[in-house]
Amino acid sequence: MAKKTKSLKEVARKLIVKTDPKSFVSEQFRIARTNINFSKPDGELTTLLFTSSVQAEGKSTSSGNLACLFAQEGKKVILIDADMRKPTVQYTFHLTNTIGLSNILAQSTPVMDAVKETDIENLHIITSGPIPPNPAELLSSKSMDEMVVELKKHYDLVIFDAPPVLSVTDAQILANKCEGTVLVISAGATDKNSVLKAKELLEASKAKIIGTVLNNFKLEKDHYYYQYYGTEE
Repeated sequence: MAKKTKSLKEVARKLIVKTDPKSFVSEQFRIARTNINFSKPDGELTTLLFTSSVQAEGKSTSSGNLACLFAQEGKKVILIDADMRKPTVQYTFHLTNTIGLSNILAQSTPVMDAVKETDIENLHIITSGPIPPNPAELLSSKSMDEMVVELKKHYDLVIFDAPPVLSVTDAQILANKCEGTVLVISAGATDKNSVLKAKELLEASKAKIIGTVLNNFKLEKDHYYYQYYGTEE
């Protein structure tokens, strides 16, 4: 039992903008939110995708924290766990995953019946649902397009947490359907060629890459950013 609890803690992503909103890292997420808002000067983004080149780069951490920040900004936000192969969003937000995206796309559950509330105002979640045998086919289905149309009636911003680009084709399919794509890169860990290949594949699918998030970057505490804006700890 103790082993299972530890495993869930390891899988859940840390929502630092919620647990430590005054931290330096939280402020960096706010800067990312501002940059995303400025990425479409002639209007507001309504669909946004987070992905990475390979796994464990921090895409789910980034999408979760930025979903919280957009909701805190006053937008009605829904975060969808579109990684139907290795889902994690249910652990991060302490939700059940018996009904979710796979049920909607298989047309066994109406869209709004799969929406789950969180303890963050304006933020709702659709978890991945049971892992299906054919995620790519479901994501490219007509049901997917119909789901996005329905969600846009209820939410200002639809955010997708997608699988890594170089692992499966799912992120390319979703990127083609979204107005903006953010590529998350793990500093010091991600191979440069992997990032370039991921960018190439996203562009091939006509994705609009609006920027990158450099995750796990170690900033020295005597850096002037820290001295001027950071906490005293």
